[in-house]
Formats: sequence, structure tokens, C-alpha cells
Amino acid sequence: MAKKAFLFPGQGSQYVGMAKDLYEQSVEAKEMIKTADDALGVHLSYIMFNGPENELKQTEYTQPAIFMHSVILASIIRTLQPDAAAGHSLGEYSALVSANAIQFYDAVKLVRIRGQAMQKAGIENPGTMAAIIGLNPSIVEECCREASSDGIVQPANFNSPGQIVISGSVEGVKKAMEICKLKGAKLVKELVVSGAFHSPLMKPAQEILKDALENTPIYNARFPVYANVTAQPITEKEKIQNLLYEQLNSPVKWEETIKNMVNDGVEEFYEIGPGKVLQGLIKRINPDVKSFGIEKYPDVEKYL
Repeated sequence: MAKKAFLFPGQGSQYVGMAKDLYEQSVEAKEMIKTADDALGVHLSYIMFNGPENELKQTEYTQPAIFMHSVILASIIRTLQPDAAAGHSLGEYSALVSANAIQFYDAVKLVRIRGQAMQKAGIENPGTMAAIIGLNPSIVEECCREASSDGIVQPANFNSPGQIVISGSVEGVKKAMEICKLKGAKLVKELVVSGAFHSPLMKPAQEILKDALENTPIYNARFPVYANVTAQPITEKEKIQNLLYEQLNSPVKWEETIKNMVNDGVEEFYEIGPGKVLQGLIKRINPDVKSFGIEKYPDVEKYL
């Protein structure tokens, strides 16, 4: 049997109408969505199904919406039984729920708190993020160090070979963008974001998240979940809690995560949730492994 891993997307994959077909065609999905709406005391499913888009794009709604879509799919197709899981940033929470390390009801509240805290930190400590294409990690790190005299800036996501996102203060990121161009980056592009995620500017959000994590029951994972911060597999509940806390202002080591999973024998990757971002990254990281997407109800039916 080929070793399988579930992968879960992060912020940016949301769209109006997400998970609506699951709600309409699966009793389990309908129950889970009602549970989440109740847990949050917000009609999140209405925003997911109907928009408006600018409301869905607010971090405090985006994060639980993507989480909900992903976790419902993982629950419906649990007979696939993955050997491991990982998630990109927010997606790490979906991965931990799929591994029974956090219960759905607790996790949806935790994810909303995380989203609200990040949105608030983005208002209090305004910052930005930028994609850097075509430079290797050590050069990008060097550019950030050089730019840091202008303001805070550091790598936020090591997504795939030659695709890195940097994050920090507006001045720091703009300066690093200039230096990256001078050092030969093929493309340098500022991203539309509501804060400098995975940078020290998220410190106020980290403190709020710390309380929330301490008040959320966390269990040992049923199978290894590869952590963003270390790119290593973890199952112990104490480590899970610490790494979720650190994740908020540490870089997401996605390329290394996928390489480590492949080295550990994973041959098939299933992206579970909205969008196809992670499948695209896998093709760039390792074109030889198989990747599949499970997003809509017909995708689920293949595996039932």
C-alpha cells in the first residue's frame, strides 16, 4: 500500500459558495456546519455560501471558513486513512483535527480566536508581505537581514523551490523587495494581506493565542502531523501546543515539510479543502509524487 498524506490549505483559498454543495449533499457536513455556527455564535455558513466576498476575506471569517471546509471533507473521507498530515499555516489546525489531536468543536473556536487576533495585530502593527520568485532561501534571508535597518522583515513562507514569501513592516518589506530585485529575483510582488503574518509583528496575536491554546484540550495525534515551524513529524500534545504558539511568528517551512514526508515514504498527497495551491507547490517540489485534490462533493464520492 502506498503511504498517503492529507494536506490542508491556508488563508487565500476562500471563495463565495465554498462548501455549499457539501452542506446540500451530505448529512454529516450539514451537522458539522451547524455545530460550527453554534460554537462560534456567528452564521459563518451564510457568509461562506453567500458572501459578500469582502466579509469572507476578513481574517476572522476566512480562517474558520477554510478550516471548516477542509475538516468536513477530511471527516467524510476518513476511510482513506492517511499515514500522515500537514497544513499550510492555518491548515495545520485542520491537519491536527484530522489526526484527532483537537476536537472539531474546540478547534473551530480556536481558529476564530486566531483569526481575530491576527486581524487585530494587523491593525495595531500594520505590515505587509511580498512574494519573491527565483532566489534561493539563503539569498532571500540575506536580503531581509540587509533590509532590517529600514524595518522588521523576515521570510514567512518557504513554499517551493524559488518561491518564498517575506513579511514585516511596510518599510522593511519594501526595502527587502528592492534588494531582492538587485540580487536577481525574477519577480517581486507585494501581496494583498491584512497583516504581516509569520513575522514578529504578530506578537500581540501570539499572546492572545497562548491563552486560547492553554484553554483548549489537546491530545496526542493519532498519526504524525508535520509542523510548519520544524518541518518534522510530531504526535505529542505538549509539542503540538508549543509549535502552534511559535508558528504565528515563525516561517512556514513548506518545501522542507514535503521533502521530509517524501523521504519518510509518502507517495500520494491529497489536498483537502478549497483551491489547488498546495498541489501546484508539490509539483514544483517533487514532480514524481502523486497529488490529488478533494474540494467538492463529486471529489468525495470517488472515495466513498
